[in-house]
Order: sequence, then structure tokens, then C-alpha cells
Amino acid sequence: MRPKPIVPLQFDGDKRYVRDETDGLVWHCSQLRTLYADTDRSQVVYHANFLRYFEFGRASLMRDTGYPYKIIEESGTIYPIIEIGVSYYNPVYYDDSMCIYTRPSLLERVKLRFDYVITREATRAMACKGFTRHCAVNTAGVPVAVDDKTAQLWKIFPK
Repeated sequence: MRPKPIVPLQFDGDKRYVRDETDGLVWHCSQLRTLYADTDRSQVVYHANFLRYFEFGRASLMRDTGYPYKIIEESGTIYPIIEIGVSYYNPVYYDDSMCIYTRPSLLERVKLRFDYVITREATRAMACKGFTRHCAVNTAGVPVAVDDKTAQLWKIFPK
């Protein structure tokens, strides 16, 4: 079953954010063009590369909101992925421009989750949607509370 398409409308005059007209959720939007190296023999993006695009969207969101992941890691908290979910709907081809929509969704004491939707920019066809779930750990790999800067992202992200 195909999901409802995302219908992005610019949010508050900021090109980095859109509100989805179908469900009212606000998303951070980043764009990326498919490299030849990301495709398989049929010039379709190899399925595992969408996980790299999720990372690109997540890193762009954090950087654009003033909480670059590099700074958070330097302060001693690391966020390895502990769970991933992806549903695929339409292919993305070599040299396609993609819109990577990312939003913080769940915040727990030591875990957090980001949601994603990736579309082909030209057609707005949904390529996939998914999530990544992370656990906060210190540099020794011991679970710790989500750091204050990262938790702040959930408070300031537009509703």
C-alpha cells in the first residue's frame, strides 16, 4: 500500500523547512543529487544507499538548527543507530535530484528517533520513508542520558 504523498509548503519563509499539507507535520528539507557511484547496474539507487541519505538529512537538520553532530560528539556523547526501518516505493535514478525530509520524532531518556521521507524533486514521487533510532552513549560505549543540546532540538523544532 502506498503512503499519502508529501505535499510540501514552505514554512515561515524559511526554505529549509516545509509543512506537509497532507498531515500538517513540519519537516527539515535538504537536497542532494544522486551520484553514479550510488546506483546499481540498472542506474537505480542501491537500496542501502538510502541509509546514507538519511544520515545526510539528519546531519543537515542538526547543523541548520545550530547543533552540529560533530560538536555534540566532541562534547562526549555519541548516538549509534540501534534500529532502522525503511519502506521503498519508487526508484531514484542516476543524476536525479532528491529532497530529503527529516524530522525529530521521539525523544526518550537515553534514546531518540528521526523520521525521513525521500522524494524525487522533479516528480515529488516518494522514493522511501523510514526512521532511525539511536541510543546516547559516552565515549566508553555506556548508555547515558540524551545530552542537553540534542534534547533542545526536540523543543525548538517547529510544530
